[in-house]
Order: sequence, then structure tokens, then C-alpha cells
Amino acid sequence: MLMAHPAVLRNLVEQYETLRILHAQDGSPQVRQRMDDVAYTLCVSTGTRDVDTALIAARHQLPGARPEDDSLLTV
Repeated sequence: MLMAHPAVLRNLVEQYETLRILHAQDGSPQVRQRMDDVAYTLCVSTGTRDVDTALIAARHQLPGARPEDDSLLTV
């Protein structure tokens, strides 16, 4: 599987978190659409199917993540 560059993943995670806050405050359709777009890109970039799993996978791929700690990935 191809892996996204850590800088791309970091940017996507930051965008999604910012958009989530904006959506909670404002709830506009434009913010929601952008949030959906970023969520889709995160899923594609991490090979996952939902945004929560994508966020976990992206954070594990960032520098400084502890690769031996996969407790968040177990169901």
C-alpha cells in the first residue's frame, strides 16, 4: 500500500480538527462539505473506510508516534 507523506497527513488531521470545531460553532453547509472532503481524503490516504479510523491511522504514521502502541486500533 502506498503511504501518504507525514506532512500531508499532519495537514489533513489539522484541517479536519479545525473544520470539526468550525462546524460545531457554525454548522454551515460549506464547512460540512469541506469537512466531508477532508475526511474522504484522510480515508483514501490511510486505506481506511471511516474518518475515526483514518484519524487514528494517520496519527500512528506521524513522526513521534509510538509504533508499538496499537491499543487504539484493537476492537
